[in-house]
Amino acid sequence: MPEEKTLERAHRDEEEGKAPSTQAGEFVREEIDHVREGKHGARSTKQAIAIGLSKARRAGVKLGAPKKGTQSTAVRKRATRDLRKGARPAKATSRTRSRATERALKREGHGAASKASLSRQARTSASKRGATARKAAGRKAASTRKATAKRKASPTRKASPTRKASPTRKTTATRKRSRAR
Repeated sequence: MPEEKTLERAHRDEEEGKAPSTQAGEFVREEIDHVREGKHGARSTKQAIAIGLSKARRAGVKLGAPKKGTQSTAVRKRATRDLRKGARPAKATSRTRSRATERALKREGHGAASKASLSRQARTSASKRGATARKAAGRKAASTRKATAKRKASPTRKASPTRKASPTRKTTATRKRSRAR
């Protein structure tokens, strides 16, 4: 079950009109943090990411299943099953099954969440995409970043309050006049 903070962040991303993959990123981040904290391990970075994406789909993020030819049929079937589970209210999970998966993951290492392995994973997945796709993703990221920055800086708020001259304070002009008399 995802943490409350993760669900809030994903919901905020959805309200801001961000892509389902961005919303799912919050769940992946949570999973990487779990591996780093030592809550459980992961056999590889790919596994940690897959667990996060599965959690996202089950939480109701409209992240589609991978296209045919990109992943195995088992992975695609699992993704569509997770999507269906996310569309309906959740049933109580089997305690035995939950404990079994938790114990199996605890036996795995924590190297999957290291900076080096995450960097390696990012580089290999980016190289598979091609230059055009990477460029388009960068452009889109820059445009959404600008849009959220504009929304955060609301025009109704002033940068600094204006100082008002108090009636008791004498200005330099009034001082000069009083000296001249």
